[in-house]
Amino acid sequence: MPASGSVSVQSLDQFLAEVEGRAFQIARIATGCDQDALDIVQESMISLVTSYSDKCESNWKPLFYRILQNRITDFHRRKTLTGKIFAWIGLKKADEEDIDLLEQIADPNADMPELALSKDRFSDALIHALEQLPARQQQTFLLRIWEGLSVKETAEAMQCGEGSVKTHLSRATQTLRAHLEPHYFSGDHHES
Repeated sequence: MPASGSVSVQSLDQFLAEVEGRAFQIARIATGCDQDALDIVQESMISLVTSYSDKCESNWKPLFYRILQNRITDFHRRKTLTGKIFAWIGLKKADEEDIDLLEQIADPNADMPELALSKDRFSDALIHALEQLPARQQQTFLLRIWEGLSVKETAEAMQCGEGSVKTHLSRATQTLRAHLEPHYFSGDHHES
């Protein structure tokens, strides 16, 4: 039994299980690579457990997503530095082929193939559009919309002001709308 004020291992395990899939999707979109995304999520979870498991459970979500965003930022910094080093010495890194392993979500409309196909196409278009967003807009959209964090929690996770969160979300939403409207309203989703 945990001592008074300490956190039960079971509640920490449950929290990590709840955020694991969505955290992987966020990292996958940000990195474009399944293996890098898995590494980032695992490092984030380890960091939360080793450094913050004694914090109040209500703080875990913003803390975890702050750690995740910091790991993603570190990944991009390392990637940029590596690219500069290779460019400086005249070498070019070969791109590795990635296989998209986004988690499959149980679909209550699975017996309606046209609807499932339409959702798959829209989901693919959304993922592609998210990958094109600037990093801060992407982070804001994923934390606010996908994860449902409040403006305050998102600001804490991203280490910025609440006004910045609102601005980034507004710009991300406008950009995504512009990218998705032509695809969504092209008539492709009405195939029979």
